[in-house]
Amino acid sequence: MQITKPRTQRKRLFQAPAHRRYKYFSAPLSPDLKEKHGTNSIPVRMGDTVRVMRGDRRGFEGKITRVNRKKYRIFVDGITRDKVDGTTTQIPIHPSKVMIVNLNLDDKWRREALKRKGMLLEEEKPPVAEAVKEKKEEIEEKPKMKKAAKKTRKRTKKKEPEKATSEKSKKTRKTKKTGRKRIKRKTKTEKGAK
Repeated sequence: MQITKPRTQRKRLFQAPAHRRYKYFSAPLSPDLKEKHGTNSIPVRMGDTVRVMRGDRRGFEGKITRVNRKKYRIFVDGITRDKVDGTTTQIPIHPSKVMIVNLNLDDKWRREALKRKGMLLEEEKPPVAEAVKEKKEEIEEKPKMKKAAKKTRKRTKKKEPEKATSEKSKKTRKTKKTGRKRIKRKTKTEKGAK
């Protein structure tokens, strides 16, 4: 279900947990990277080189130096503003306004995420017809294996020898059984007769 109320959308945006905020930092990849990795966008991170696509600093390229998850902004190296007192500060940019030119692939988790998003080259992907045949064979093999496993279990249960019990344990069992006295409950008719 899609939420149409603007106030609800804003509430979801500003109260989002960390795993959702991460996805809001997605930026489009450059055409070369799209062909290479087989995906359109990926969340930005420190160390990525990006090109600004909107605003006054359009066309500027630089590395991401800081990511502010709380305010949904990134800071690019070299994009600064002079303050009145003479100091310079970095200008915050929304991640949707940039395009990733070079990826930072130092992290193995990010490489695995790229693979999950469909980065397998066409050479590595099996043809569709062969993949369908393999799945059919797997489906046919699974029921046979289950039946065989059940039969072997039954056989092993039948063939297991009974555990031999010592004479002492037998005696104790007998004494316990004989030592119990069964209490007969009186029925209504017996109570009335007395």
